[in-house]
This record gives sequence, structure tokens and C-alpha cells, in this order.
Amino acid sequence: MVAQVDQRDEGIQDWRTVERLAQAARHEAIAHGWAEAGVRLGEGVVIHHPEHVNLYGCTIGDNCKIASFVEIQRGVVLGRNVKVEAFAFIPSGVTVEDGAFVGPHVCFTNDLYPAAVSETGELLTGADWTVTPTVVRRGASIGANATIVCGVSIGEGALVGAGAVVTKDVPPHSLVVGNPARVIGLRPGRPLQ
Repeated sequence: MVAQVDQRDEGIQDWRTVERLAQAARHEAIAHGWAEAGVRLGEGVVIHHPEHVNLYGCTIGDNCKIASFVEIQRGVVLGRNVKVEAFAFIPSGVTVEDGAFVGPHVCFTNDLYPAAVSETGELLTGADWTVTPTVVRRGASIGANATIVCGVSIGEGALVGAGAVVTKDVPPHSLVVGNPARVIGLRPGRPLQ
């Protein structure tokens, strides 16, 4: 099943109709438990098998494509034309700019010093930790199974190789690979427009 609102569908005459259909898609996602009430979906968003996607208080820009078994948490912002592949995990504190690609099984973190309990053994709560922001710049691509440690910026048009562990900022238009990820050159392929 695909939850989609596409402005090119027949019968759509004006922006009011588009907004009504987008609102209906949001209500359907919330009613079926695919998304909570705070989720904002742009126009033309495609969520393949939305019953297998967890969305919590995030903003998904126009024309994004979200695959199955993805979790996007509260406060995350995806720009326009972002593609997120299956099993990606995007926690609070992450911003993904326009035209970026997040490959399958990509895992972002948002806590530099994760722990379940305090030094005295008490269970920690949300008030006991600080979200460390991460930014994926316009047109960047992150390969399958990469881990993005919080607090970094992945530069415009950069490419993170499959399985890389990113612990430092990635320069624009560069290619990084390995654990820890290191720059090995410029991103191959066509330049970002």
C-alpha cells in the first residue's frame, strides 16, 4: 500500500483540493497508527507500506519517498525530494536537506554518551540527556549500513560509502569510506546541479 498525494492526479483542480487530499492522507496515517498527530507531510510524499513505517512528530518535505521499516523520530526535518531506504533509523536532532539520499540500514545517533542508568543505577529519563544535532546537506548520499555519529555535518553533494562510520564532518562533494570514515577523494559521478 502506498500513501500518496500527487498534484497531477486527475480531478485535482486547485490547491484546496490538494490540501484536502493531503489532510486525508495524514488522517489515514494517524488513524492506522502509521504516524502520530504531529507529523507534517508535504505534497507528493510516497510512503511504501506505511503500516511498516514509524513517524513521530517529524516534518517530511514535498516529494519525499520513504521505504518500509523506517523510523523517523520527533523533530526530524526532511527537505524536499529526499529518499529514505528500508530499515533506516533517523532520531530526533537530525536534519536532512533537499535531494539527499539515505540508504538502507543507515543508522544515525543523537547522544554522544548513551546510557540506560545513572552512576547510582537509577533509570535515566529524557531529561537526563541532550540531543546532539546532525545535518545532512543538500544532495548528499549515505550508503547502506553507514553509521552517522551525532554532531557531524555531511557536506553538500558528499558521498558516504556503504558501512562507513562517520565521526567527523564530511567536506562537500567528497567521498568518505571506512571505520572511522576518511576522505579518499571527490565524489564520483555527475556534479551536483
